[in-house]
Order: sequence, then structure tokens, then C-alpha cells
Amino acid sequence: MLKDLIIIGSGGFVGAAGRYLVSRLTMSFWHGAFPLGTFMVNIIGCFIIGLLFGLLEHTNLLNHNHNLLLVTGFCGGFTTFSTFANEMWMLGEKGEWWTFALYLTLSVVFGILCVWAGRALIR
Repeated sequence: MLKDLIIIGSGGFVGAAGRYLVSRLTMSFWHGAFPLGTFMVNIIGCFIIGLLFGLLEHTNLLNHNHNLLLVTGFCGGFTTFSTFANEMWMLGEKGEWWTFALYLTLSVVFGILCVWAGRALIR
């Protein structure tokens, strides 16, 4: 268990640092209202998690430790949106359309409401 946590934490550190660097780089050339840095991180993270899950499903190139390091650690530290998008994909692939719609709606609505509530508590 401790070994798994160290592996995840190492990947998470690199992912979080990568998120910061991509955001800073984007802010150096983008000054508009659209949150391009976060958008880029989310889209890049989705691409990376798609590649990794594709490798996990179709090859023997990644083992359990690679999964912990790259998927749980790196992608989790880089963006949790990638995990959300992958879970949505899996629900759609299974034909779980009701669960897909419910998860999508509840995640967005409650996410925004919880941000509002947290900010309102601080005011």
C-alpha cells in the first residue's frame, strides 16, 4: 500500500507541475476572458488518458505500477477532468445512457453549486 501511494504521489507531483507549466505558458500568450490554460490542460489530459487506457486495453505495455503512476498519479495530478471524460466514455460504450446523462448533469450542476456555496461561506 505504501509503495502504491509513493508511485501515485510521484506521478501526481509531475502531473501537478505539468498543469502549472501549461497554464503559465498559455497565460504568457493568451490574455482573453476564455480560460484557455485550464481548457488546454483538460483537453491534453483527456488525450493522454485516452492513450493510456488504449494501451492498457490493447497491449501488455503497461502494468499495475504504470497504471498507478501514469493514470492515477500523473493524469490525476494534471487534471481530474480526464478521469471524468474517460468515465463518461466508458458509460457510453456500455450503453448506460441514463447514467451517462445523470453523471454529466449532476457533475456540472453540483460542481458549480458547490463552488458557489464554498465561496458564499467565505464572504
